[in-house]
Amino acid sequence: MRIDIITVLPEMIEGAIHTSILKRAQEKGLVEFGLHNIRDYTLDKHKRVDDYPFGGEAGMVMQIEPIDRVISCLKSQRDYDEVIFTTPDGEQFTQSTANELSLKENIIILCGHYKGVDYRVREHLITREISIGDFVLTGGELVAAMIADAVVRVIPGAIGDEQSALSDSFQDGLLAPPVYTRPAEYKGWKVPDVLLSGHERKIQEWRHEQAVERTKRLRPDLFR
Repeated sequence: MRIDIITVLPEMIEGAIHTSILKRAQEKGLVEFGLHNIRDYTLDKHKRVDDYPFGGEAGMVMQIEPIDRVISCLKSQRDYDEVIFTTPDGEQFTQSTANELSLKENIIILCGHYKGVDYRVREHLITREISIGDFVLTGGELVAAMIADAVVRVIPGAIGDEQSALSDSFQDGLLAPPVYTRPAEYKGWKVPDVLLSGHERKIQEWRHEQAVERTKRLRPDLFR
């Protein structure tokens, strides 16, 4: 899989993709990343990639020309399954979205910035718009890093114990049950007896009951 990320701040993403699971996935040949600075594709001598919006609204808007240049350059090298734009008003990013994207071969992620992008980018160059919540960040770089992490970690082989990723919260529509480790008792706080019983069926039943209870209590929207 290849993930190309288009941004004005590549340094915000570099640390994330060269650490932990994303780093190991690259070393295993499971994923390849490309970081592309939009400023490298502008014809402006000052490397500006934004301008004032028509109509006089406050803020600055990312220009279409340098974005079109970088996307066209990437598409001349390979085919892409999705060209994603990170924006607060996009579709909500979920575990299901991450699972779906992990099956793609090549994707582009365009990081939003400033007041937004010239809307013609969204009309003609983007295939999918993704949001991580109803709030606004300075730019989409952190969002792109989060999407990349969520997508790559479910690629078979990215995590040593593949069952670990499959048992994460939201994979079955429920929150994950509580987990415990040694010591079995600390300051009088005890691990539930069932987890120490060695009875696999009862342990699985307990985990499912806890997952349902936690989802109902903490995320009634998911439970419904």
